[in-house]
Amino acid sequence: MTHPPQHRLGGLSVAILVTDGFEQDEMTGPQAALEESGVIIRRISDRMGQIRGMRHDQPGDLFDVDATFDKVTADEFDAVLLPGGAVNSSRIRGNADAQALVRQIDRQGKPLAVICHAPWLLISAGLVKGRKMTSWPELRHDLEQAGAHWVDEKVVVDGNWVSSRKPGDIPAFNAAFKAVLAQRTRSQTGGTADDMPAAAGEDG
Repeated sequence: MTHPPQHRLGGLSVAILVTDGFEQDEMTGPQAALEESGVIIRRISDRMGQIRGMRHDQPGDLFDVDATFDKVTADEFDAVLLPGGAVNSSRIRGNADAQALVRQIDRQGKPLAVICHAPWLLISAGLVKGRKMTSWPELRHDLEQAGAHWVDEKVVVDGNWVSSRKPGDIPAFNAAFKAVLAQRTRSQTGGTADDMPAAAGEDG
């Protein structure tokens, strides 16, 4: 099956929720894949200015912030992407505005894509009960205690949610997230099954 033209995702807007200390590859990899498909990306954080990523345990690059959690609403976006990184994820999970935003996104049935430590925010927002998902193994107990069904797989799709474990899963994560976005676009525009990307593929 061939991939759909880029305009199938063109014009969609995805919010990347990040604070200092995010795992850089878990943001830049999915961002590049989405932008190649015509998706508009906005980085949302707890403060304006720049935030710094991490490359494992080493400081990464600086990235501009487009808006803060308290200045946006779910109505502005078609989906949310949550990169991981223990420092970032620990910090963002306690932010009431970030919690409110992901609750709004989920309530509207819009896609949520999370990787590595990122599910901590969804736990704090009270959203994971009954969900099948994966994560960095360290989060397994937290997720199960919150009522999620945790599995050790490179990518899990549960309705409008996509989850993966680590940077090595990014190709599969990207393919699954784009497939979920394409499905949402089809449902809104009345597309056909031939419009769907190959979800099982692993090209970013």
